[in-house]
Amino acid sequence: QVQLTESGGGLAQAGGSLRLSCTPSGRQLRRYAMGWFRQAPGKEREFVAGIDLSGSYTAYADSVKGRFTISSEYYENTAYLQMDSLKPEDTAVYYCAASRITTGPRSFADEYDYWGQGTQVTVSS
Repeated sequence: QVQLTESGGGLAQAGGSLRLSCTPSGRQLRRYAMGWFRQAPGKEREFVAGIDLSGSYTAYADSVKGRFTISSEYYENTAYLQMDSLKPEDTAVYYCAASRITTGPRSFADEYDYWGQGTQVTVSS
């Protein structure tokens, strides 16, 4: 069983930045494709960004493209989601996820095998 530990959430002003981190316990990051999802109050969980296990290919939701960057830093064994130019509509609980699928970044929740506990991101206007 892989446990994903997230950190980095918090409060930011519109236009500001936050960086989320995700570390798999007892496993090497390079064994998994990684992804970030979010869920706002009263809404369904939605895909934000994904990266394949090689770290070479990424995918983003249209709503965050050009503002968010996903990366996998293998020497740190940590995946990151850099969030810039934040908007109030980015407010949500953000979840890190790991997939054992070896081809391409994954964008559907049912393609992921392990999930973090979630971290709150709140963006004020």
